Amino acid sequence: MIRYLSSRLFVFIIAFFLLTVFTFSLNFFFPGDPVTNMTGVRTFSDYYPVISEIRGADKNIAFQYINYMQNLLSGNWGASLSSGDYVFEHTYQHLFASLELIVGALVLAVLIGVLSGIFAATQFRGPIDKGVISLAMAGYSIPVFWLAQLLILFFAVKLDWLPITGQINPLYGIAPQSGSILIDIVISDSDYKAAALQDALNHLILPVIILSIMPMMLLLRLMRNATQEMLQKPYVKAARARGLNEFQVLIKHAVPNATQSVLQQVPLIFSLLLSNSIVIESIFNWPGIGNWLVRAIFERDFPVIQACVLIIALTILLFNLVVDLYRGWRFPIVRQE
Repeated sequence: MIRYLSSRLFVFIIAFFLLTVFTFSLNFFFPGDPVTNMTGVRTFSDYYPVISEIRGADKNIAFQYINYMQNLLSGNWGASLSSGDYVFEHTYQHLFASLELIVGALVLAVLIGVLSGIFAATQFRGPIDKGVISLAMAGYSIPVFWLAQLLILFFAVKLDWLPITGQINPLYGIAPQSGSILIDIVISDSDYKAAALQDALNHLILPVIILSIMPMMLLLRLMRNATQEMLQKPYVKAARARGLNEFQVLIKHAVPNATQSVLQQVPLIFSLLLSNSIVIESIFNWPGIGNWLVRAIFERDFPVIQACVLIIALTILLFNLVVDLYRGWRFPIVRQE
């Protein structure tokens, strides 16, 4: 396990290094002067030579990269050109707002997708199996932005059951602190916590459901195929010969082994959730990091763009690392590969 852990950490460090090289290179990919892009100070300003010297713009690339890493690790990520706020102080709030959606969607996708996949595997090539697979293909093929507009039109506009935008009704006066609206309600001193919590959950329902559809359908197909493959293995047939019923065979032998191959695809599903959340946050005006990135692109707020790219990619790297370490701990065969 120590060797496997070391190899995974080494891969993570290399990937993180390449990520920082890429985000550092964005300074030179953006149109215009790199110093002006990251600070807002124009080349004709009296402050430009001072700022340029502080940032080491007149030094070689290696020195500038080291300076960038020092600022990155110390939390000095610059200030937003549109709001003037320090980028680092707001990054975690937007990240937690996004994770609130993503975690909720991932839990929903795993619960429904995995259970439906197991059930479909037990009905292999039957009418139910064919119906479930057809539904999964349709759900995976529907564009997330079109599905969002459709459900908003039906549940929010026509039926008026659910809110359309934001995290919570502003009348509750919940001050944003952590970025996660549920946590902010719990730690607030509001006299209407129960009502505020209900309103926040109502705001979560539509974006979480829409965000979970595509990974749910993907998990359904993966779990169905993996479980059906395991049910054909010799050790499963031997278990049946020993007198175990189908439920015992499924729970004790097929599902645990099918989980290994499905778990290998979970990081890809998380990446899919994170990319789709950018669209969902923009549609529902959710104050997540994806919506922050889209607004920064329109406003040409380069420090925010650089921070968003770094945080989104780093979140995916960390999630991959956690899943790899869990797989190595849970399944010894993974460590031998």
